[in-house]
Amino acid sequence: MSEIAKLELNGQTYEFPVIEGTENEKAIDISALRAQTGYITIDQGFKNTGSCTSAITFLDGEEGILHYRGYPIEQLAEKASFLEVAYLLIYGKLPTQAELDSFINSITKHTLVHEDMKQFFEAYPAKAHPMGVLASMVCSLSTFYPESLDPNRSPEAKDLTIHRLLAKLPTLAAWSYKNAMRHPFMYPKNDLDYCSNFLHMMFAMPTEDYKVDPVISSALNKLLILHADHEQNCSTSTVRVVGSSQSNLYSSISAGISALWGPLHGGANQEVIEMLEKIAKDGGDVDKWVLKAKDKNDSFRLMGFGHRVYKNFDPRAKIIKVACDEILEKLGVNDPLLAIAKKLETVALEDEYFKSRNLYPNVDFYSGIIYKALNIPTEMFTVMFAIGRLPGWIAQWKEMTEGNEPIGRPRQIYTGATNLNYVEISKR
Repeated sequence: MSEIAKLELNGQTYEFPVIEGTENEKAIDISALRAQTGYITIDQGFKNTGSCTSAITFLDGEEGILHYRGYPIEQLAEKASFLEVAYLLIYGKLPTQAELDSFINSITKHTLVHEDMKQFFEAYPAKAHPMGVLASMVCSLSTFYPESLDPNRSPEAKDLTIHRLLAKLPTLAAWSYKNAMRHPFMYPKNDLDYCSNFLHMMFAMPTEDYKVDPVISSALNKLLILHADHEQNCSTSTVRVVGSSQSNLYSSISAGISALWGPLHGGANQEVIEMLEKIAKDGGDVDKWVLKAKDKNDSFRLMGFGHRVYKNFDPRAKIIKVACDEILEKLGVNDPLLAIAKKLETVALEDEYFKSRNLYPNVDFYSGIIYKALNIPTEMFTVMFAIGRLPGWIAQWKEMTEGNEPIGRPRQIYTGATNLNYVEISKR
């Protein structure tokens, strides 16, 4: 027999069905609450509210579990390519070799952006934040492909838009970096894989024979996979809400990029580097800052440790730690910030204070170290996050539109003034 939740209100009892997911997650379906009772619920930040049902990502923060379409993140990060994971998220299954080849070929054909878009880049000042540039440029893609504005297009036409966006985002991201550096743009090379091509566009120069290091490309592949989706977080929910108005894919993803830009969301790995710089500027005494972090009366907090969702450990951190160690060894980087980071890592993994509070190094800590080792500017860190998160955003948008979900429209409880009468300006 199905479970029923009962609500007693003003002497009357109301019943609401309990629904259960495939991983035994349970929810009380209050879709009819207002219609039956005249009441709504208040849940600031939607921490206890399920906005949708989804078959894309399962996350269990207490147990440290992350699955994409039922596949453990550990297996995907170890064995799959980023585009293989992108296909899995967007189309709901692992591709055959023929399907993956066709997918990759389609994306490779669309990596170039319209030459007119170069003029947009030139209009931005050198100090323009690359996330602002990226959000604007992605939204601008809809003006170059007006057919994408029709929400009722054929599946083939929708796939074309998806492939174009997957192909062009790394180009736009790399060019936003090149523009900020006032370096010449590097065009994509079709003989390189997705990650290597991005690294080429980021770091190659016309006068140099740039070779992509396979260790770096492999680490980037893992990083993008680990960031590919993360359930109904702020940016993902933004993509779904914007898309629920039947807004086109480009504008919906642009909104997601803007949400990710916030320091409480995608800026965590940037805050890691800023913290390390702060410690280094103070003289590099890690023990001093560890004591400050332990002092409940001190406002200082270690960035990149623990996670608001994962209460035990972040499964992604275990994977990326290995890649981080490989990169640091490969590059032989002699950077005081990275030395501080490694000492902080040791403290967090061995000190009982941090262990008892589950303040382990998380994926943002290690990704920040990797990006720093690769000489990627801190302002580009969130852009790297956006490249990784793109397949998840697309999958969530696609699931929402194909499920004919209603337009997002939260309720509120009004707490403002009432029954005021207008007073003419001369009498105020």
